[in-house]
Amino acid sequence: MSSPRDTHDFIAIGLGPFNLGLACLTAPIEELDGLFIESKPHFEWHAGMFLDGAHLQTPFMSDLVTLADPTSPFSFLNYLKDKDRLFSFYIRENFYPLRTEYNDYCRWAADRLDNVLYSTTVTEVTYDEPAGLYEVRTDRGGVHRARHLVLGTGTPPYVPEACAGLGGDFLHNSSYVQHKAELQKKKSITLVGSGQSAAEIYYDLLGEIDTHGYRLNWVTRSPRFFPLEYTKLTLEMTSPEYVDYFHALPEETRYRLETQQKTLFKGIDGELINAIFDLLYQKNVSSPGRVPTTLLTNTSLGSAAYDTTTGTYTLGLRQEEQERDFTLATEGLVLATGYTYRVPEFLAPVRDRLNFDGHGRLDAARNYSVDVTGRGVYLQNGTTHNHSITSPDLGMAAYRNAYIVAELLGREYYKVEKSIAFQQFAAPEGTLV
Repeated sequence: MSSPRDTHDFIAIGLGPFNLGLACLTAPIEELDGLFIESKPHFEWHAGMFLDGAHLQTPFMSDLVTLADPTSPFSFLNYLKDKDRLFSFYIRENFYPLRTEYNDYCRWAADRLDNVLYSTTVTEVTYDEPAGLYEVRTDRGGVHRARHLVLGTGTPPYVPEACAGLGGDFLHNSSYVQHKAELQKKKSITLVGSGQSAAEIYYDLLGEIDTHGYRLNWVTRSPRFFPLEYTKLTLEMTSPEYVDYFHALPEETRYRLETQQKTLFKGIDGELINAIFDLLYQKNVSSPGRVPTTLLTNTSLGSAAYDTTTGTYTLGLRQEEQERDFTLATEGLVLATGYTYRVPEFLAPVRDRLNFDGHGRLDAARNYSVDVTGRGVYLQNGTTHNHSITSPDLGMAAYRNAYIVAELLGREYYKVEKSIAFQQFAAPEGTLV
């Protein structure tokens, strides 16, 4: 693999779907020598949410490579062919891969790469000014050097400030499956959050509520259970033109839009919302008025306390429209509160080489670089404040990686689309005729 001290064209840190896509797209490019470093022993993507029947919210073409290179041997269709499932997938007539299937596909692709260091944690990144190289140190010793870095460490689970340091065995939805059995032994379970993950967990727990006999609460500060906006003209906001438009807006405008656009990528699948209602209706027919569940919208979490004697959480809640405070007691607590990007600590020695905006977040340029040279360090995801909803979108990952590949090579290798949308996002120059 790598010598204790070696030099590469680029080093990619983290092997989630985005950097894995970069690995697949750079695999056939002899001019690029890349090294990928991953702390886990193998590829794994949101294993805590491998619920039965759960599927991606983007179609199979949003795989690791297809939207940059439809001929790539790392495509999802090639994976299906290799697994003898291509015809079954065709007959299924459903564009959306199962979540477990997508994870298996990514692991299949990762197993075909020979430039990944697994079970390796990056401890420090420094910069050798005379050599013009980044030096990456790991817990396995040695120094790996590269002219470029690609950061793909992902977005860690977000725990609300009210729950910081909270005791007990509350959990984030990212580890739900692993702790589900213990959770269902409790007399009451409260789910806090909105979006697809919260809805999937609620539906899963509601389906087995009669078997285990717990009380189930779902609390969200959203005014309603928002469906994911998935109309075709809205989907054009995942386009190169919209990235150009959004990135050019003033910083404060982008931050305002970032908050407003959450339902464009954090909403709930419409079919799942209807399935939840149908399941509630079905259970209410069997036991009129006795289904032990409560759904609360417009309700924010202000405080949380844990009583070690009773094993009970007391949540301080507020109905925002009524401006009314109340409390809720629960034995089980699940936070489906999403993820948020944090600048990795290993970048501390090179922090002065990175660009930050007025809010203290990495300021990604249009070419996805975040360093002062504009061509040294590139960021995967974590840029909704710079690149809008395209940042976490699986469908735009191949586009971004094709862009980064062009930056690394100094020329376009995969065709990078410039214009795909029918609509125009910016005001026209002068008079529109």
